[in-house]
Amino acid sequence: MHFRAPAFAPRRSLALALVATLSLGLAACGGSDDAPSFKPLELNIAHINDHHSQLDAFAATELTLDGVATQVELGGFARQTAVFKSLAGTPNLLKLHAGDALTGSLYYTFFKGKADAQMMNSICFDAFIPGNHEFDDGDGVFKGFLDALADPANGGNCKTPTLSANIVPQAGTPLAPAGAAAYLQPYTIKKIDGVEVGIVGVTIATKTVNSSRPLATTQFLDEAASAQKAIDALKAKGVRHIVLMSHLGYESDKQIAAQLTDVDVIIGGDSHTLLGDFKAQGLASSGAYPTVVKNKSGETVCIGQAWEYAKAYGLMNVKFDDRGSVAQCGGQARLVIGDSFKRKDGAGAWQTLAEADRQALVGKLATSAAVKVTAPDAAAAQTLSVYTSQVSAEKAKTIGTATEALCLVRKPGETTNRSAGVAGCETANTQARGSDAAQVVAEAFLRASKRADFALQNAGGVRVPVAAGQLSMNTAFTLLPFTNVLVELDVKGSEMIAALEDGVANHLDNAQSDGSHPYAAGLRWDLDMSRTKGQRFSNVQVRSKATGAWSAIDPAKTYVLVTNDFVASGKDGYAALGPIYAAGRYVNTYLLYTQSFVDYVIAQGTIARPKAADYSHQKVIGKTGVALP
Repeated sequence: MHFRAPAFAPRRSLALALVATLSLGLAACGGSDDAPSFKPLELNIAHINDHHSQLDAFAATELTLDGVATQVELGGFARQTAVFKSLAGTPNLLKLHAGDALTGSLYYTFFKGKADAQMMNSICFDAFIPGNHEFDDGDGVFKGFLDALADPANGGNCKTPTLSANIVPQAGTPLAPAGAAAYLQPYTIKKIDGVEVGIVGVTIATKTVNSSRPLATTQFLDEAASAQKAIDALKAKGVRHIVLMSHLGYESDKQIAAQLTDVDVIIGGDSHTLLGDFKAQGLASSGAYPTVVKNKSGETVCIGQAWEYAKAYGLMNVKFDDRGSVAQCGGQARLVIGDSFKRKDGAGAWQTLAEADRQALVGKLATSAAVKVTAPDAAAAQTLSVYTSQVSAEKAKTIGTATEALCLVRKPGETTNRSAGVAGCETANTQARGSDAAQVVAEAFLRASKRADFALQNAGGVRVPVAAGQLSMNTAFTLLPFTNVLVELDVKGSEMIAALEDGVANHLDNAQSDGSHPYAAGLRWDLDMSRTKGQRFSNVQVRSKATGAWSAIDPAKTYVLVTNDFVASGKDGYAALGPIYAAGRYVNTYLLYTQSFVDYVIAQGTIARPKAADYSHQKVIGKTGVALP
């Protein structure tokens, strides 16, 4: 049987304390075997994670509802606000955000966390932990987000503490300003029904250092050792109920639980994991909600995570017995959806449900444990609309200048001139170099990635030519209008060559769109489109990021490729990349691909076509066997 020491005594001498307690009981009561006891506690924890600046709902999302494929509006932060407000009467409630609030949409591109902070303040979380993406633009931008979170003018009356036991900023840097309180603390203590509950934060270390941009002086310590140190400090204060907020990922949460003593609950993020049973909704999940494991002492630990992008929330119920141990935990993660639905008619077209059918479906969903139909909170929606309207104004801002036209081409030698009417692009479609615009976009991707050896962009992801002259935010978002993010994949040289072959075979052999045609930065080749798949690419070379020198790609060597998540997942015919992505050999940077181009232009000030030697297409022979100039 597991015992916990009384709240007034350290647990380090538990055996002696128990012996003494039992001895006194025997002396005074003639044989009582009373053990140390505590006030039983029932704790409810509402939580989200990884909303990644995705503040708008996802329209036309297909779920299975009442057994039928149905389009819904999924998520949206204003709906999350409504959900959390509806939980206000829940007893003993903690509201937690397990990190990665930032990066991934135009709201971050334009407002660097201010919009996220104001929307988070509409919920008033009891604690927040940094994810790795909080450091994508460095400690200073993260500090600005935390300032916005605390600014009363931004709704910041919540006093939400930011927790991370393993991040140690150097004194005098943005997160540890001289003469002021540090922005991060290892833990906080909340009194719930008269009982102190400790909340500890821990942030993934290596991934943050390698893929984001924290200051070199900011230390990221071992996650398990730091968490245990904070837990021990709480124990020394007499705190016996410990919630670990983790931005480590679901599998790591299960592993770290087994390394720690005295942890009771882990509320996680980073892996964007959906937990629970959603088969009826047509969604796969990664495990039970909550997932129940054991800590190092053999005690029960309850783990929860709530998917991503404000699409879902988790509500965990934890019951502690009079020994201070977890006696039981339960709960559910739930999808948050709107009350408007579409289903296919006899011709296969999506049609809005008739009102009577809509009301009947809403009634059925009211009893669903996996789905919550919720209207957006009116005040939060109004707050967000102010930022949405500002996005349009932001698009007019100048970001730099193009000294010459960046012509748009899908594949070199194509008959249609997609850049017709743009001065300087009169013969662009006939040239071996292909698309200047796609080439510059790939260069922007490579600059955005700290780890990548080369970058890949599919031709179809770049939508317009860029005329010489001033470039605005609107130019960037017209050039790259999608919501793709950058993904870093670990690829062997042989896999990269196979992927290039895929991109060309998709339109030459499979009669699919030539939007799959590849362009790259830090990677160049000779291409013969008159040959068969597997023989089209030759003289494939990699440019050293350190020296700029070119050398032959090594088929056996592992490189880091940065590309958009659409291509990374094997779409557009890139079959060789799909299994790599599915196997988890990648890091999602969550950098919006448009934002990466914007950052590149701003950093350069003026942009132009790359040097001839840096174009991905060096020599090109067309499908008819004729070499292009």
